[in-house]
Amino acid sequence: MAEKMSKNAKIRLLLQAAFTALSNGYAKGFVHGKIYQGDLKYVCVPGLNCYSCPGALGSCPIGALQSTLTSREYNFSLYVFGLISLFGVVFGRFVCGFLCPFGLIQDLLFKIPFVKKVREVKGEKILRWFRFLILAVFVIILPMFVIDITGLGKPWFCKYICPVGTLEGGIPLVLMNENLRSAIGFLFEWKVALLTIILLLSIIVYRPFCRYICPLGAIYGVFNKISFVRYSVNESKCTKCGICQKNCKLNIKLYENPNSMDCIRCGECKEACPVKAINIKSFKSG
Repeated sequence: MAEKMSKNAKIRLLLQAAFTALSNGYAKGFVHGKIYQGDLKYVCVPGLNCYSCPGALGSCPIGALQSTLTSREYNFSLYVFGLISLFGVVFGRFVCGFLCPFGLIQDLLFKIPFVKKVREVKGEKILRWFRFLILAVFVIILPMFVIDITGLGKPWFCKYICPVGTLEGGIPLVLMNENLRSAIGFLFEWKVALLTIILLLSIIVYRPFCRYICPLGAIYGVFNKISFVRYSVNESKCTKCGICQKNCKLNIKLYENPNSMDCIRCGECKEACPVKAINIKSFKSG
């Protein structure tokens, strides 16, 4: 029997779907197999959404950051990083929970019934720091310092790792363009294999890409403790019963660390708390 969705889960799903449709609303791109190249592409959307998706109206923050770092346009790089920081300060990882299209895909896959869902994998605590390594090495260091004979770098994360680009951009464009199909090589096969592994894991482990790989989630997680959207626990009410942790698909002890770098602000803990000890603490309330 399917699990009944809570009111909070329904609202969240609607917001995720609406934002995914809004940020990928260029219908003409899907019809003709070409990407939108208008002025909106200079603006970054908050979540991880591939620039090369036929329907994408804006740019991915990580893709934009890499592109500017590789082109040596440092002033524009500061603009992109400033925009990412703004999203982080205002929302924190609320972006991951409510505004990221690939987060929605992982959420839907996790709803598929399976014999056993895994709350934590072996070496969980170490693996959760892996996304910071990805951020440092593949998003910043390699694009800036590994350059070709023209003095330019390349977007290492987008080119060799990002499954979002493969799903939203690579596969649709290859299916719709015969010339691209004839040019498929090892790199595309590697990216499809990586995407397949992540999608299959998403059925068993909740949001494996967000937990262990996503560099954008790593950045937003740093802002969780100071973002305008953050949680607080009323210690006079909290009984440390553990129900919040039990209902958290990321297995976070909210009563100990309400603003963990891993929290995506899905609100399931808040809704499940029997004594209503978990609250949203705005910047106005200090």
